[in-house]
Amino acid sequence: MNDLSLMLLLQLALIFVAGGVVKGVTGMGLPTVAMGLLSAMLSPAAAAALLVAPSFVTNVWQWLAGAATAGLLRRLWPMMLAIAVGTVGGSALLARVDPLWSGLALGMALMAYAAYALAAPPLAVPPRLEPWLSPLVGLVTGVVTGATGVFVIPAVPYLQSLRLDKDALVQALGLSFTVSTLALATGLAAHGALRLEQLGLSSLAIVPALAGMWLGQAVRARISPKGFRLCFLLFLLLLGLELASRPLR
Repeated sequence: MNDLSLMLLLQLALIFVAGGVVKGVTGMGLPTVAMGLLSAMLSPAAAAALLVAPSFVTNVWQWLAGAATAGLLRRLWPMMLAIAVGTVGGSALLARVDPLWSGLALGMALMAYAAYALAAPPLAVPPRLEPWLSPLVGLVTGVVTGATGVFVIPAVPYLQSLRLDKDALVQALGLSFTVSTLALATGLAAHGALRLEQLGLSSLAIVPALAGMWLGQAVRARISPKGFRLCFLLFLLLLGLELASRPLR
């Protein structure tokens, strides 16, 4: 292995450690942080392919680690089905569109999420609206996920608006991200953007991602999550702006 390859692997490992730290502190953020940083080095499609294994492992663990697993699946299955359909369909954009323009879409998604989270308006979805709103949010989330590799818009704001308790919300995020990961992998494979060598490298990213999660959990016990969250969201806002501005250069 030459020095360039070793340096690339080290950079990839540090990116997944960073994403794992954010996920350990906040319960989410691994795909968002990793896609943003990886897109500075790789095409969005290649970056999304590297996320498959670490995202799947960390999100399955997050979904299953709690008492609300079955209840959430019964309540949210229409949304999850729509996420899967939208992601598989939208992945054609990530696999075929010019990387500059899919990078623009990713940047816009990052900025939209950061702006929403910084403003944090109090939202609450009445139960009577869930039967039709959940599939709609799922479909839009799927298309955004397929086109950008980022799982958060608008699923995360919507799940927060359901007023789940803290533990159930973390599990719901894990469920949503698990479905998004599997659907994105299916879509990328169908469009020839997920190859065997990428899966091997993606599997290697599991260890740094889990190490980052462990570090994040330790950090969460020692610093204010509110302060960390503010810095994280400001960073995402700037990163999204940088990615979105690339086609204009």
